[in-house]
Amino acid sequence: MSDAIKDTIRGWAREAGFDACGFTGAGAVAGAAEALEAFVAAGRHGEMAWMAERVAERGALDRLWPGARSAVVLGLNYGPAVGPGAVRGRPEAGAVSVYARHRDYHDVVKAKLKQVARRVHAELGAEVKVFVDTAPVMEKPLAERAGLGWIGKHSNLVSRAFGSWLFLGVIATALEIAPDAPHADRCGLCRRCQDACPTDAFDGPRRIDARRCVSYLTIEHKGPIPRALRGRMGNRIYGCDDCLAACPWNRFAQLGREAKLAARDDLLAPPLAELAGLDDAAFRARFSGSPIKRIGRDRFVRNVLIAVGNGGDAAMAEVIAPLLRDGSALVRGATIWALCRLLGEDGFLSAFSHIQKSETDASVLAEWPGG
Repeated sequence: MSDAIKDTIRGWAREAGFDACGFTGAGAVAGAAEALEAFVAAGRHGEMAWMAERVAERGALDRLWPGARSAVVLGLNYGPAVGPGAVRGRPEAGAVSVYARHRDYHDVVKAKLKQVARRVHAELGAEVKVFVDTAPVMEKPLAERAGLGWIGKHSNLVSRAFGSWLFLGVIATALEIAPDAPHADRCGLCRRCQDACPTDAFDGPRRIDARRCVSYLTIEHKGPIPRALRGRMGNRIYGCDDCLAACPWNRFAQLGREAKLAARDDLLAPPLAELAGLDDAAFRARFSGSPIKRIGRDRFVRNVLIAVGNGGDAAMAEVIAPLLRDGSALVRGATIWALCRLLGEDGFLSAFSHIQKSETDASVLAEWPGG
């Protein structure tokens, strides 16, 4: 298909608010499915069982939708006005990943994808399907092949224009569109992203073990977070941007234009004392429309309690002590751990001697001092 049609689609993408647009075929991306299979086979996906499903379809758009001939890959810049490191030195506050500081990006990106797709369908007469990252589509390899950037050593896309701050979406179409040239790898010898990881989740370039990743632990992991990793999490309560923020290509990054993705003031440095007191209703109300809502109150408060324990402020013990009677075993266990960090094990046993270990249910006994 002519460059004029590609320019037309790029224009529609700009009008919808996208910042990057590239084209590639709908066939398999060389090596992508094989890399995913190896990742899953090694157990590096942790509890994310959905990654092990439909691997063959994930490998190529035309397997997921046999009518697909081309992919329009679109990027939405979410470059932050306040960097992710701004709250790191504030132990009384929680650090929320840049992408989760406002509306759920799935909703924002999908609405824009549909806007572009409708025009492709109506004005070019082509069948289309849209995909954000909840579908079994490997957006990052497609984006690299479509020339939007390259997959950095942190395993995320890097753009020369937007650094590590691009949300991706894909429009599959029955149109035959000439592909753009793939992007070259510009990482060179740099390994800043790997070195920045607080939990050493990387054991090589583009080799991440999700089971050690703070984003996985705070979002996807459902149970108690492994003890060996809790102290390394600092005050990160939802996600982690350390590897993204460390990339030197971010010096070219631009501030995101989409107002629905601009950070809410109350999520730039939310007070841990306030968050620890959220019950289920208050949690749902506070995070309505936010991606944070999907992990539920109990997992979120678990994360907050770990941050409280890492903060080292003994005065917070009084704030979180009521959670020893919380209805969630996950929260009760995290509370015991946090109190032991703040008061010491002997201090905990002294302050809470009225709580008998024998009365504690088996699910939280592992958190008890000496348990």
